[in-house]
Amino acid sequence: MRVVIARCQVDYAGRLTAHLPLATRLIMVKADGSVLVHSDGGSYKPLNWMSPPCRLREGVAEDGVIEWTVSATKSDDTLRIRIEEILHDSSHDLGVDPGLQKDGVEKHLQELLAEHTAALGEGMSLVRREHMTAIGPVDLLCRDAAGASVAVEIKRRGEIDGVEQLTRYLELMNRDPALRPVRGIFAAQEIKPQARVLAEDRGITCVVVDYDELRGIDDPSLRLF
Repeated sequence: MRVVIARCQVDYAGRLTAHLPLATRLIMVKADGSVLVHSDGGSYKPLNWMSPPCRLREGVAEDGVIEWTVSATKSDDTLRIRIEEILHDSSHDLGVDPGLQKDGVEKHLQELLAEHTAALGEGMSLVRREHMTAIGPVDLLCRDAAGASVAVEIKRRGEIDGVEQLTRYLELMNRDPALRPVRGIFAAQEIKPQARVLAEDRGITCVVVDYDELRGIDDPSLRLF
């Protein structure tokens, strides 16, 4: 991972346009090719980013300012970073990450959906849990009614980072001729509107699941309405 702290201006152009005026920010270039721009606030979410597959070119603009251009491989989207001053620049080998250790509720939700795949769609059947990819395990590998492969990522709360995670899994799995084409399902007890928009834009199906209903606690026959 490369970590750069710099005074920079950032412009994104593509399906939408966004501009970040000159300020001191953290730029992260990850081993998977993704480039993320962070501020010192706003929690863990980047201000702007480019997801892999993409290509980073470092150069100098006509006015002598350092300019990075990050181009998406599968679209015309570009992330342009003009760097006025570099305060820190270092690279670190983080090695292979063991993956996220899921908490009890999320792990149990995965177990329940593995047992009740119909909650993900009619005709859905389980192939295996924790299907391993080069960057970690996707929660469920299923097949739909037509026999096509389906990768399912499960969260308690569905946010943008979960969609990004599933996107990376799908990119790798669709390189495997034994699996492709592979489509994605993003399943959660709650899915944030921004995450839903991003998922649907990438062809990923969103499924909201009821944890209590899956556990058999929420029995419809006991309801008054």
